[in-house]
Amino acid sequence: MLGLSTTALDGEFEVWIEKVKNLGFEFIEFVSEWPRYLTHENYRHFAEVIESSGLKLSIHAPFSDVNIGAFSERIRRAFLEVLRETLEVAAQMNATVVTIHPGHCSPLSIKHRDRYLKIHRESLHRIANWGEELGIRIGVENMPRFPILDAQSCDRLAELVEGIEIGVTFDVGHLNTTTANFDRFLELLGDRVVHIHLHDNLGERDEHLPLGDGAVPWEKLLPKLPKVTKALEVADIKSAGKSLKFLKSLH
Repeated sequence: MLGLSTTALDGEFEVWIEKVKNLGFEFIEFVSEWPRYLTHENYRHFAEVIESSGLKLSIHAPFSDVNIGAFSERIRRAFLEVLRETLEVAAQMNATVVTIHPGHCSPLSIKHRDRYLKIHRESLHRIANWGEELGIRIGVENMPRFPILDAQSCDRLAELVEGIEIGVTFDVGHLNTTTANFDRFLELLGDRVVHIHLHDNLGERDEHLPLGDGAVPWEKLLPKLPKVTKALEVADIKSAGKSLKFLKSLH
């Protein structure tokens, strides 16, 4: 099942979602970020629009202002409350999966790596328990090349989720900016992958280009990917259409 992320949203949500449906996508991935956070107060409007379109839904939890590896317990608690609300809304909206970001590094966490890992994994345990309670599948996403971001390699992501009943969202474009070792990722974490993000880049930074405009070896990689939901993360509808045309050219 192939969907389109609201990273490609431009203009009115109701108009955009009709364009998404007309292109042939089967679901949308709603990125709960400013200026469109999903909350208990506003989700019903979006739910009605999505339901009337006949499209299914996945959700990307807030991440820009959220750090589940924060050392301050009070601050970390607030971050977790935001994610708890997202999971509750996801359950109400019958979302297929929720993607979350791992924690990220700070001057403290760089100096105290063991403490940071303990805090980080405690947060993931709690989130995993909420997912089980609410009946929501959760995928922790691998991160792109960027100084403070964690889980840039499959080995580090595996260390974070070891022994925790939580899935993984495999972001192909992100991995292309770090190790680009797709076979290793699938070998180590393939059984945990519950969702996939598709976008392209030239290998140096997280560009979110249309598929085929970068260096990801799609022809070799696509047949190896797990049979799970896949969301296209590009900048606009035009890029989405271009990506679909590229995918069709591979068949």
